Amino acid sequence: MQLALVEAGLAAAANEVPVGAVVVRNSQVIATGRNSPLASHDPTAHAEIAALRAAAAKLGNYRLDDCELFVTLEPCAMCSGAMLHARLKRVVFGAADPKTGAAGSVVDLFAQAKLNHHTAVRGGVMAVESAALLQSFFTRRRAEKRDQLRLNHPLRDDALRTPDTTFEALQGYSWQPRYLNDLPALGGLRMHYLDEGGRSGLTYLCLHGNPTWSYLYRKMIPVFLKAGHRVIAPDLIGFGKSDKPKQDSFHTFSTHLQILTELVERLDLKNIVLVGQDWGGLLALTLSAAAPSRYQGLLMMNSLLARAGNSLPSGLIDWHEWFAKNPALDVAQVLVRNAPNLSPAELAAFSAPFPDRGHQAALRAFPLMVPAGTQADFAAILLNAKDFWRSQWVGKAMIAQGVFCPVPNESFVGILQWVIEGCRNAMVLPDTDPFVNGHDEYLARQAVNFFDSGGCLDCA
Repeated sequence: MQLALVEAGLAAAANEVPVGAVVVRNSQVIATGRNSPLASHDPTAHAEIAALRAAAAKLGNYRLDDCELFVTLEPCAMCSGAMLHARLKRVVFGAADPKTGAAGSVVDLFAQAKLNHHTAVRGGVMAVESAALLQSFFTRRRAEKRDQLRLNHPLRDDALRTPDTTFEALQGYSWQPRYLNDLPALGGLRMHYLDEGGRSGLTYLCLHGNPTWSYLYRKMIPVFLKAGHRVIAPDLIGFGKSDKPKQDSFHTFSTHLQILTELVERLDLKNIVLVGQDWGGLLALTLSAAAPSRYQGLLMMNSLLARAGNSLPSGLIDWHEWFAKNPALDVAQVLVRNAPNLSPAELAAFSAPFPDRGHQAALRAFPLMVPAGTQADFAAILLNAKDFWRSQWVGKAMIAQGVFCPVPNESFVGILQWVIEGCRNAMVLPDTDPFVNGHDEYLARQAVNFFDSGGCLDCA
């Protein structure tokens, strides 16, 4: 059976269902076989048939009276019939096959008294190992089919999709793309996200701002992974590799919040540290109120929880006006104004998803979605989040603020410390920018130490 399992593994490596078989005569292996229907275009090319053919050829006789066959999966009716015709002495199999097994699971051909030959049968030998190989194979194949469906999902008529070739060979961003299109709130739109690392540590859920995408976290992700944590970094709809609705009106705060809520539920994320920058921070501050038991920490970068009914800081008002006057955006120009340390390659990568005005609806809509926290779409969500952070939050929180951010440091830090119960310390990064570039690896290390130590800045 060990040798049969080796053959099954070879079948799996060839993308065939992992079943292996071995024919033994007088305690000597005389033939082996493995599944190969796909490669050979032969519906009869089961592992047992291959092993029987090889054994008969070696012995020069189709009668195998004194032979035994070991196979990792209960044989089907076709293979069972061939074994009986070959006059095998004994058949030993591993895992039972409840769908097509012909040695007792569905039918038992070997127990038919009217047949002129009877082969002894024994099942369940190394069944756990045989079943595990099959389960692993089909789990992987189902995942590949899901990914393929997502990759090939048709594009909605009212949306655009940046070509995949645009994202080839981006500097510092080589992680496997993953896609979802069946969340109810997506309505058939394809959403891209990164999912890296193990499942035993914290889960850093990294939400980007505007006009960026998950590329923003290219320097922080390796730090989180090295510390043994998982990282989920989605591209909000309208950004990055996700689909881009053509109409600005698609983008409401509640729509994006619902999509993220469903993403967290679909991936069943737990032990989450919310990482939010700019608009991603505002979404993070409202996202956690829906299922607080999933969240343990909050890392805020250049964002704030606006207060319903209050005017926004003058810096953000100027930002709104700038976007309103520039409907066709040069993303690189926007970023370099506040992040002069970005290289040409990095600026090109940030710009890649947004080649023209048609791909930039989200970039135009986001700054105007919350003019002063008074819109009906936003106000109720905001008040609920404010109450949650003031009275219900039991996790830890950390703030990072660049000195070039349009919102004054004192205003930004003060608002968050006033609102967030668990936030007793704020880290203000000197000489940085609204996108926390240049300091992001340092900040990621500080965050890992902070949350791994139970929320102690002095321990970082």
